[in-house]
Amino acid sequence: MSMYQQGKPYQVDIKAGDTVYICQCGQTNTPPYCDGSHEQHPPAEPLAHKAEQDSVLYVCGCGKSNNKPFCDGSHEEP
Repeated sequence: MSMYQQGKPYQVDIKAGDTVYICQCGQTNTPPYCDGSHEQHPPAEPLAHKAEQDSVLYVCGCGKSNNKPFCDGSHEEP
């Protein structure tokens, strides 16, 4: 199952100083986080995102975003 079958963004709450690894190959079993699936689906390496402050990330869950791995609202377009 692709992480893009959700059809809406994943909300990732991240605390200042924490690092999350966001899947960029779309094949993870733990969306939106990397689970190492990119080893079988190169060349997509995970995106390491370290928060400078508490924040919320919205990660694409539809596959239509022009700003992957982040959501750009494309899931709302027909």
